[in-house]
Amino acid sequence: MQYVGERTGALGLRERKKRATRAALAEAAVRLAAARGAENVTVEAISAEVGVSPRTFFNYFEHRDDAFVMIDSDAGRRVRSAVVAAPARLSPLEAVRDALAAELADVEDRHELWRLRAEVLQQAPHLLVRSLGAHMADERGLAEAVAQRLGEPAGDSVGLYPRLVAATAGTAVRVAIEHWSAASSEAFLPIFHSAFAQLAAGLPASPPTTGARPADH
Repeated sequence: MQYVGERTGALGLRERKKRATRAALAEAAVRLAAARGAENVTVEAISAEVGVSPRTFFNYFEHRDDAFVMIDSDAGRRVRSAVVAAPARLSPLEAVRDALAAELADVEDRHELWRLRAEVLQQAPHLLVRSLGAHMADERGLAEAVAQRLGEPAGDSVGLYPRLVAATAGTAVRVAIEHWSAASSEAFLPIFHSAFAQLAAGLPASPPTTGARPADH
């Protein structure tokens, strides 16, 4: 999953260090790619920026390009687990919204990084394709989590509704991030929650305001 900011208050020291190292490697990769072009950036250069070995790099990313795209497979697992474990009173869309919001809680601290990442992807079509592939894999996993929450079949038998929830949620996140990246004066979470409020309302012609917040449950 392509998120590098998440809540860390309840995490142990080892997990906080792991996530901090992953985030540092992703940031170094994106900044180097923005300055030199992704094709000119090596694993050795990324690792040197963070002060770790290339071997350590591959403890966090399976492939060099995953760092540019900021793929975090652990984040996808956390989101899926949170969706399944969310309170029964929440609708599937609300459960997905809250799980994604937790992962993106610190995204405002990385506004410049997300902007640079967008530039890197635009300049390297193969990275854009890799990003799309990661997004589709996350979407399939999220659909299975929604199906599990509903007590429906998973795997290849996932129904239309779980797939629609996962697909629309993923699109809402992408559009919210793109809108926020272009509007540097706005806070991210109000935009994020407005996107999900509009989805929950059925995309009315007169959408909720940008600062709309989810109702208390």
